[in-house]
Amino acid sequence: MSPALKKCPRRLLVCEKSNFLKEASRHEAHVSKHSFNYKVSLLIPECGVLPSDIAKVISKFSSYYLVRDLPVYRFLEEDMLEIIKKGSFYALSYKTRLDEDNIVALMSRKLILSLDKDTYEQLGLEGKPSLYNHRKPMRYVVTVDLTDKSLVPGTKRYQQVLRSLKERVPLRCDTLLTDCRSDQDGHLKALLSQYTYEKCRPTLSTHSLGELLCPSLHSSDLQGKSLSCTPELFLEWLGAVNLNISCKNSATSFLSTYTCPEPCSSVSQALICTVTGLLPPEDVSALLQELRKYFDAPKFTFWVSLTVHGFVDSPVSWGTTEHGFLKGGENFYNFVCFKNQDYWLHMAAGAHDGCPP
Repeated sequence: MSPALKKCPRRLLVCEKSNFLKEASRHEAHVSKHSFNYKVSLLIPECGVLPSDIAKVISKFSSYYLVRDLPVYRFLEEDMLEIIKKGSFYALSYKTRLDEDNIVALMSRKLILSLDKDTYEQLGLEGKPSLYNHRKPMRYVVTVDLTDKSLVPGTKRYQQVLRSLKERVPLRCDTLLTDCRSDQDGHLKALLSQYTYEKCRPTLSTHSLGELLCPSLHSSDLQGKSLSCTPELFLEWLGAVNLNISCKNSATSFLSTYTCPEPCSSVSQALICTVTGLLPPEDVSALLQELRKYFDAPKFTFWVSLTVHGFVDSPVSWGTTEHGFLKGGENFYNFVCFKNQDYWLHMAAGAHDGCPP
């Protein structure tokens, strides 16, 4: 084996155990800070059909737009600023690669530009070297706070930023954007009418599994001290289930076998529900709230799982913490919700990420 393959890159997995009913619970804060999500997956043991209440919440997920060749300076013009400042507005450049291309993101009224060295130097805006450069800085991050008083239209600072993005380096890119305030949808369409765009809805898919081996989880045992199912093994098992990889360790092919962490038990059926799109944290929060109500009526299972995957090429992970890309772009978190309102939270990041909050 080559020396390069023997080196395992640093990984981050932060685990937290709490109860949704506790005043000090930070579950809402964690969800709200993870702005750019492209996939949400539910695993519900002993369930064959998506519950109507959960389906109703998913049906209310926000629509989003794919806008072709959108100029970045457009976010600074007065009509767009009014929409951004009033609502929960998110935007992310589409099909751009974090380790090679210029990336544009907008969330929490902050415009974030992850730029290569040449673009940064031409732009002339103040920024910081990326935390994940090599020996010499090759990428820079520029953050523009759109609520800053110095950026009010007409001010010197505002004109400088607008001129940099409109004249010095007229950045344009295909962009995904959404606004959680449904009452602003008409205004947004009017503003986008001068561009080529399409309105999109999150895509829902469900898959029922039969006779699934599940780990026997207990809410008090997050770190697997009394059981063999550590957080790493649980997430590995969860990934195998979502990829429809058999956990029965069949001897037909020793090249690809896997066993469920023990102790485990067989459930007669389980439901996997997946939603993909540009999914704002407000929609994820609503789904988590509904999932907590799942145990209001008697259920055979003691837990359900919610996994949220962030865009691998997002310039940030949690809050404004810079997200880097080395090999896999890991950027996700998982809730295991228990019958007694306890929960486990796993937050995973890659080798080029800051520690999740």
